[in-house]
Amino acid sequence: MDIDAPGAREEMSFEVWMPQSEAAAVGGSRAVAPVLSPATSLNTRFHLGTFNLNLHPHRAMNLSLVDPFVLAQDCPDVITGRLHSGHSTSIRFSHRGDLLASGRHDGIIVIFDIETNGVARKLRGHTRQVQSLSWSTNDRYLLSAGQDWKCVLWDLKDGSRARTVRFEAAIFIAELHPKNHMMFVAALFEDQPVLVDMSSKIPVKHPIPSAPLRSQAERDNATEKQNAQDAKQTTTVTVFTPSGDNIIAGTNKGWLNIIDTASHELRHSTRITNNIIVFIRLTPSGRDIVINSSDRIVRTLHLPDFADPKLDFETLHLEVEHKFQDLVQKLSWNHVSFSPNGDYVTASTWMNHHIYVWERGQGSLVKILEGTKEELSAVEWHPFRPKLAAVGVDSGRVWLWSILQPQRWSALAPDFVEVEENVEYIEREDEFDIQPIEEIHKRRLDQEDEEVDVLTIESAKMATEFEAGDFRMPVLLDIEASDSEDEIVAIGAGQFRRKVDMNDEDGVSGDDRRPVNGTGSVNGAKRRRAG
Repeated sequence: MDIDAPGAREEMSFEVWMPQSEAAAVGGSRAVAPVLSPATSLNTRFHLGTFNLNLHPHRAMNLSLVDPFVLAQDCPDVITGRLHSGHSTSIRFSHRGDLLASGRHDGIIVIFDIETNGVARKLRGHTRQVQSLSWSTNDRYLLSAGQDWKCVLWDLKDGSRARTVRFEAAIFIAELHPKNHMMFVAALFEDQPVLVDMSSKIPVKHPIPSAPLRSQAERDNATEKQNAQDAKQTTTVTVFTPSGDNIIAGTNKGWLNIIDTASHELRHSTRITNNIIVFIRLTPSGRDIVINSSDRIVRTLHLPDFADPKLDFETLHLEVEHKFQDLVQKLSWNHVSFSPNGDYVTASTWMNHHIYVWERGQGSLVKILEGTKEELSAVEWHPFRPKLAAVGVDSGRVWLWSILQPQRWSALAPDFVEVEENVEYIEREDEFDIQPIEEIHKRRLDQEDEEVDVLTIESAKMATEFEAGDFRMPVLLDIEASDSEDEIVAIGAGQFRRKVDMNDEDGVSGDDRRPVNGTGSVNGAKRRRAG
């Protein structure tokens, strides 16, 4: 019976056979079950009897290499890696969490494979810095917004540009519809936000309001100054609810607007602050929202169930749950993000290299992540792992925080014992005896007969469930140079340069190119003539 088979019983009966030499030592007793070493041949003559053993559903040698108490931690604590390909300015995890999209300063988008930390694909379509990124629900399409005043919808099946939408103003942020990848909402600089339908080759832009919704009494008593201020309000950030039926928008006057996606009409407005709302992010369930504003306060709010038909927007009242701020240093916050389950709020700091993590249960600061020596801008939480990714402002690297998982080496063998300090080892009498060559050869043959399954892929446990037919980005084996910082070589005392092919301009990012002057010097180092 296969011990590892699904549904295997914990109590099993089996027969033990032993070689003649070991059976003589036992003396045929059935009271003790002898231990068989892996090298012991099971082709024996002496039958010792039947034994009942209580076994775990998995063998002892298949114990987890990671301590289960470590797996229970849900907040990262140390830097465990970094990604680098050009100068990154924005990042976004895919919904599965296996890919990380990084928008660069030169307009190139790099897709990193999280398992290998390698470059999976490069997308070229923008001419200036990438401002924001948004994944479709099935992770096949990626929407990018750049400072070149255009949004590009990428089809990751072949890396092509499915749609390109140009605007007459700069783009703050663009977010894909969760149910329709051919629709997105964008917040524009000093202009009205738009809901764009890309179903046809010519995109259709529907403007949506930025002025807050006021009651009839407020409209009747409004002054000309107030009406003029409402008319000048602009939307700085927009995001869809998980169902896609509503759009939540923040304005430069601190208003939070809820807009119906189908009718493009304003349904509710609440003033959160008197300052600019810089960024908002929802939890995967859509019931909580975190707001970053220019008044140096991060706020969290509880949202109602917008799918409830009994919900009355006229009587809806949104209250601030927590206010997170640094009362000592009065720090400003660059970017905010939720943990996958919404229990933690994370924020990167302006002119500082720390990442603050607050716990929403008590509203207290639980951790300050350190390790970098540069300011961090965008910070994103992995969809289902205790892992954080943040972009360094100066270097453009993507820093990764996670949990150090010390391996339990005792799981590699049942008789392996971990010790805290050195102990004197007592050698067994026959431990290092020379074995016959025939016996060693027979062991090797027996090991070669074992079948090893290298084709079955075990799916990881994810917070978001995907169907079997969902899209997975194909692997490209002819990817261009990865722009890895490991390819830096020394060319002199204290002088370094990138090891790239000088004939291939694509291998060097815009920030890494250096002009070659008339004397033939690169990065200040003169090249010798061939001679």
